[in-house]
Amino acid sequence: MIELLADFVVALVALAHIGFLVLEMYLWDKPLGLKIFRHTAEQAATTRVLAANQGLYNGFLAAGLFWGLIPSVHANDVKIFFLCCVIVAGVYGGVSVSRRIMAVQAAPAALGLLLVLLS
Repeated sequence: MIELLADFVVALVALAHIGFLVLEMYLWDKPLGLKIFRHTAEQAATTRVLAANQGLYNGFLAAGLFWGLIPSVHANDVKIFFLCCVIVAGVYGGVSVSRRIMAVQAAPAALGLLLVLLS
Protein backbone atom coordinates (compact mmCIF):
# COMPACT_ATOMS: atom_id res chain seq x y z
CA MET A 1 0.00 0.00 0.00
CA ILE A 2 2.75 2.48 0.94
CA GLU A 3 4.57 1.60 -2.29
CA LEU A 4 1.50 2.61 -4.29
CA LEU A 5 1.19 5.86 -2.34
CA ALA A 6 4.91 6.55 -2.88
CA ASP A 7 4.57 6.03 -6.62
CA PHE A 8 1.51 8.27 -6.67
CA VAL A 9 3.42 11.11 -4.99
CA VAL A 10 6.43 10.57 -7.29
CA ALA A 11 4.08 10.77 -10.28
CA LEU A 12 2.57 14.01 -8.93
CA VAL A 13 6.04 15.52 -8.48
CA ALA A 14 6.93 14.46 -12.03
CA LEU A 15 3.72 15.99 -13.41
CA ALA A 16 4.42 19.20 -11.49
CA HIS A 17 7.81 19.39 -13.20
CA ILE A 18 6.17 18.93 -16.59
CA GLY A 19 3.98 21.88 -15.59
CA PHE A 20 7.07 23.91 -14.63
CA LEU A 21 8.60 23.03 -18.01
CA VAL A 22 5.53 24.35 -19.84
CA LEU A 23 5.38 27.50 -17.71
CA GLU A 24 9.07 28.30 -18.06
CA MET A 25 9.59 27.31 -21.68
CA TYR A 26 6.33 28.38 -23.28
CA LEU A 27 4.32 30.63 -20.95
CA TRP A 28 7.07 32.68 -19.27
CA ASP A 29 6.22 35.91 -21.09
CA LYS A 30 2.50 35.20 -21.48
CA PRO A 31 -0.16 36.54 -19.08
CA LEU A 32 -0.31 33.29 -17.06
CA GLY A 33 3.48 33.16 -16.68
CA LEU A 34 3.66 36.83 -15.73
CA LYS A 35 1.02 36.29 -13.05
CA ILE A 36 2.47 33.06 -11.62
CA PHE A 37 6.08 34.26 -11.54
CA ARG A 38 5.14 37.82 -10.52
CA HIS A 39 7.27 39.64 -13.04
CA THR A 40 6.73 42.34 -15.63
CA ALA A 41 6.68 41.88 -19.38
CA GLU A 42 10.05 43.65 -19.53
CA GLN A 43 11.59 41.32 -16.95
CA ALA A 44 10.15 38.31 -18.78
CA ALA A 45 11.57 39.47 -22.10
CA THR A 46 15.08 39.81 -20.71
CA THR A 47 15.00 36.49 -18.82
CA ARG A 48 13.07 34.37 -21.34
CA VAL A 49 16.08 32.35 -22.50
CA LEU A 50 17.18 31.67 -18.91
CA ALA A 51 13.66 30.55 -18.01
CA ALA A 52 13.56 28.21 -21.00
CA ASN A 53 16.81 26.65 -19.78
CA GLN A 54 15.27 26.17 -16.33
CA GLY A 55 12.25 24.59 -17.96
CA LEU A 56 14.45 22.14 -19.82
CA TYR A 57 16.09 21.07 -16.56
CA ASN A 58 12.66 20.59 -15.01
CA GLY A 59 11.82 18.34 -17.94
CA PHE A 60 14.90 16.23 -17.19
CA LEU A 61 13.82 15.92 -13.56
CA ALA A 62 10.35 14.82 -14.67
CA ALA A 63 11.84 12.29 -17.11
CA GLY A 64 13.99 10.82 -14.35
CA LEU A 65 11.05 10.54 -11.98
CA PHE A 66 8.91 8.85 -14.64
CA TRP A 67 11.82 6.51 -15.37
CA GLY A 68 11.85 5.56 -11.69
CA LEU A 69 8.20 4.55 -11.96
CA ILE A 70 9.07 1.84 -14.48
CA PRO A 71 9.35 -1.41 -12.51
CA SER A 72 12.95 -2.58 -12.28
CA VAL A 73 15.52 -3.71 -9.76
CA HIS A 74 16.87 -0.15 -9.47
CA ALA A 75 13.57 1.77 -9.66
CA ASN A 76 13.75 2.96 -6.05
CA ASP A 77 17.37 4.08 -6.51
CA VAL A 78 16.33 6.14 -9.53
CA LYS A 79 13.40 7.67 -7.63
CA ILE A 80 15.61 8.48 -4.64
CA PHE A 81 18.26 10.14 -6.82
CA PHE A 82 15.81 12.32 -8.75
CA LEU A 83 13.74 13.21 -5.69
CA CYS A 84 16.95 14.34 -3.97
CA CYS A 85 17.77 16.46 -7.04
CA VAL A 86 14.32 18.06 -6.82
CA ILE A 87 14.73 18.71 -3.10
CA VAL A 88 18.14 20.34 -3.58
CA ALA A 89 16.81 22.50 -6.43
CA GLY A 90 13.75 23.44 -4.39
CA VAL A 91 15.74 24.37 -1.30
CA TYR A 92 18.21 26.40 -3.36
CA GLY A 93 15.35 28.17 -5.13
CA GLY A 94 13.64 28.75 -1.82
CA VAL A 95 16.72 30.34 -0.32
CA SER A 96 17.80 32.34 -3.37
CA VAL A 97 14.49 33.33 -4.98
CA SER A 98 11.34 32.69 -2.96
CA ARG A 99 10.33 30.50 -0.03
CA ARG A 100 7.27 29.60 -2.08
CA ILE A 101 9.53 27.37 -4.19
CA MET A 102 10.30 25.23 -1.14
CA ALA A 103 6.60 24.65 -0.56
CA VAL A 104 5.77 23.95 -4.20
CA GLN A 105 8.85 21.98 -5.23
CA ALA A 106 10.91 20.71 -2.28
CA ALA A 107 8.14 19.75 0.16
CA PRO A 108 6.25 17.36 -2.17
CA ALA A 109 9.55 15.79 -3.24
CA ALA A 110 10.55 15.35 0.42
CA LEU A 111 7.23 13.62 1.10
CA GLY A 112 7.82 11.40 -1.94
CA LEU A 113 11.33 10.59 -0.75
CA LEU A 114 10.08 9.67 2.71
CA LEU A 115 7.43 7.38 1.24
CA VAL A 116 9.90 5.74 -1.15
CA LEU A 117 12.32 5.11 1.71
CA LEU A 118 9.50 3.60 3.79
CA SER A 119 8.25 1.36 0.96
